[in-house]
Amino acid sequence: MLPILFAESAVQDLEDIRDYYLEQQLPEVGDRFLEEIISSVVELPVHPDRGRIVPEFNRPQLRELIHPPFRIVYHRDKSRLRIVCVWRSERLMRLPCR
Repeated sequence: MLPILFAESAVQDLEDIRDYYLEQQLPEVGDRFLEEIISSVVELPVHPDRGRIVPEFNRPQLRELIHPPFRIVYHRDKSRLRIVCVWRSERLMRLPCR
């Protein structure tokens, strides 16, 4: 089973999501999104190719899970899964994520 690592950009994205919903006085919504995002990621080692290839890049090792309104982008190689960023679904991807 492949280990999961979070890039600093992905950690910052999760913190930004939490902070946004706190500012909107909806902390329960932010908490729910974070729990759902983490739950989706935790299942990846069982089915690492479950996510679709990110269409903007068409690279088989760069994949994403869609969890509206977010795209959870990860890089898959032979030894690990690395969560790269958590991006709003309506935005086009660019690398680096920031």
